Amino acid sequence: MRLVRAIGQVALAVLNTVGAVSLFALRGLAALLTGPWFFGQLLRQLSAIGFFSLPVVGLTAVFTGAALALNIYVGGGRFNAEQIMPQIVALGITRELGPVLAALMLAGRVSATIAAEIGAMRATEQIDAMRTLSTDPFRYLVVPRLVAAVIALPLLTVVADTIGIAGGWLVATRFLDFNATVYVRNTVDFIEGWDVVSGLIKATAFGFIVALMGCYYGYTASGGARGVGRASTHAVVAAAMLIFASDYLMSFWFSRL
Repeated sequence: MRLVRAIGQVALAVLNTVGAVSLFALRGLAALLTGPWFFGQLLRQLSAIGFFSLPVVGLTAVFTGAALALNIYVGGGRFNAEQIMPQIVALGITRELGPVLAALMLAGRVSATIAAEIGAMRATEQIDAMRTLSTDPFRYLVVPRLVAAVIALPLLTVVADTIGIAGGWLVATRFLDFNATVYVRNTVDFIEGWDVVSGLIKATAFGFIVALMGCYYGYTASGGARGVGRASTHAVVAAAMLIFASDYLMSFWFSRL
């Protein structure tokens, strides 16, 4: 009975968290649709989430593309199929690795930052002061971050796709004796519009997840400085888990189309 009770408590805790996050997301969407909107805050968040994430996303993409090209070349060599490497690199980057890796970089950088910022405001009672001044914290704190992440992550994914494919091209032409023109032609002829669009759809969903987890755990933080630290950790872990889970679900659904 103790085991059953423990399993039941864990299940209830998970369901309670899922319900709380769902209600938080619905409240944020309602605030977005009803306004007013703080465009200055939105621009600041676009800069913080999008522009300042370019270096880490770019470096991750170029090394991922380069490593992917090397491994596909080695694996393809076992079946005398080295020439398919450009096509597989482009497909893997645009459909899967570009959006997922960009989202994971943002989960580590942005989710933790958002949770720490809003959690610190909760701990210092700044959120309560906003209500006193007739400012809705959801409209001022949550909505700009959600919108900025949803806009920024697809743009970062485009950058990651481009740099990742360029990383594969660089390794192939400099170290694997591929012809640069043939490599580019094979990539352009093979890749389809849906490969890019499906990755951007994933990126949009991942952006919402990254910002939502940071806002939720920051907004509900308690326990002072230690609680803010826990909120940042929980935000990153929850965002990463949801990114992988939603990636599988969307990949499965896209494969049926």
